[in-house]
Amino acid sequence: MTLDDLAFLLSAEGQRWLADVAKMEITPQTHLQVASWLRQKLPKTQAQAVLETIVLRQHATTKFSHAGDMYFVRAALEQASPELVAQHRARRFAALGCTQIADLGCGIGGDALVLAAHAEVTGVEWDPVRLAMAQENVRAYGFGSQFHPLQADLLSLTPLTQMDALFFDPARRDERGRRFFSLADYQPPLSLVDEWRKVVADTAVKISPGVDYAELPTDAEVEFISLNGEMKEAVLWYGRFHSGVARRATLLPEAHTLTTADLPTEPIPSIAPKAYLYEPDGAVIRAHLVQALAAQLGANQIDDEIAYLTGETAVATPFARCFAVEDLFPFQLKNLRHYLRERQVGSVTIKKRGSPLEPDKLQRQLRLSGPKENHRILFLTHVLGEPSVIVSGEEV
Repeated sequence: MTLDDLAFLLSAEGQRWLADVAKMEITPQTHLQVASWLRQKLPKTQAQAVLETIVLRQHATTKFSHAGDMYFVRAALEQASPELVAQHRARRFAALGCTQIADLGCGIGGDALVLAAHAEVTGVEWDPVRLAMAQENVRAYGFGSQFHPLQADLLSLTPLTQMDALFFDPARRDERGRRFFSLADYQPPLSLVDEWRKVVADTAVKISPGVDYAELPTDAEVEFISLNGEMKEAVLWYGRFHSGVARRATLLPEAHTLTTADLPTEPIPSIAPKAYLYEPDGAVIRAHLVQALAAQLGANQIDDEIAYLTGETAVATPFARCFAVEDLFPFQLKNLRHYLRERQVGSVTIKKRGSPLEPDKLQRQLRLSGPKENHRILFLTHVLGEPSVIVSGEEV
């Protein structure tokens, strides 16, 4: 999409087209038909801009409460944080009393639209289309006057000394959509953050939750964030944002949190599974806080290298799912198949941690023949160093 195409969408005529097409049922089956019809009515690029905007707005409803009034490019939407995650981060800026925030690499404004609820936000972005979209998206949330767009290349921009906090969101994919796994490959690289932090110390940096631990800076608090049980992203918190803990796991939407301050003073030993098995949330695992959760639950790991916990009683916790253990035995395909057939099991959910087996392939190999409603959950894992399968009938 070009600036001219976006200008058309924002015009009175473009708004009418968006309203009309939004009423249509656009599915993979009807997409081509709608596209052909639009190209008969509008210039090609305008027709494409209208259809793409409506389709992306539909996708964006899972992330943004005002998606129906927003503007997107696909790559930027895919990388944008869900609104609930952005709001969680913005609360830390508000708690610090930040009034002038630079959103560096603001993209389509997914963070600016919540930061602007509490402060003046200067959104820096080199792509003029994304920057113009950011302005419109912040306006859709009612904070347009709080957003100040600045088109610039961060690599050559002099740090903005008038800011009292920074939010840095570097690109984590290349132009072909391939992910960058190293912090050094981010665009711009995180070395740029160090230069800006010399001027503005209170800085937050959005990074991939799959970051290599060896690359994590020692002077930042690292927060791993999940939303509704799904791992979303990580944040580096510097300066006054650093709360004094090295790592934090935060579970949204309720904002439950575990930190390194919750870790036991001595490692909790691993034991064989007892009556209940706990599957920790991904944020707890990525933050290396499984032992902190074990201490909270009075539980143990089932193996020093495996992030499953076990205990004699089921303790309610937001940080893990709990399953009743029905059986445990060494993994052998023949024995597992016999076990399930003997109990007329007709369907299974396969979970794995530390196992090389492919769940889809194992599903086929089990050749289940019982009634579908007779269901079991299979955990393929290691128990005290041995390849094992843990069988559960239900989640508690």
